[in-house]
Amino acid sequence: MAKPVNLNRIRKEKARAEKKARADQNAVTFGRTKAEKDLDKARNAQQARHLDDHKRDK
Repeated sequence: MAKPVNLNRIRKEKARAEKKARADQNAVTFGRTKAEKDLDKARNAQQARHLDDHKRDK
C-alpha cells in the first residue's frame, strides 16, 4: 500500500518555493550593490548642497 501524502504540507512547500523564487527575482531586479547606494547618497547630498548654495536670501 502506498504511503499517505499530507496535501497541506505539499501546498505549503509549493507556496514557499514560489515565494522564494519571487524574492530571488526581486533581488535581481531591485537589488543594488553597496557601492551603487553610496554613489546615489553622495550625488543626492551634492545636489542638495548645490540647491542650498543657490538659494536667495529674503
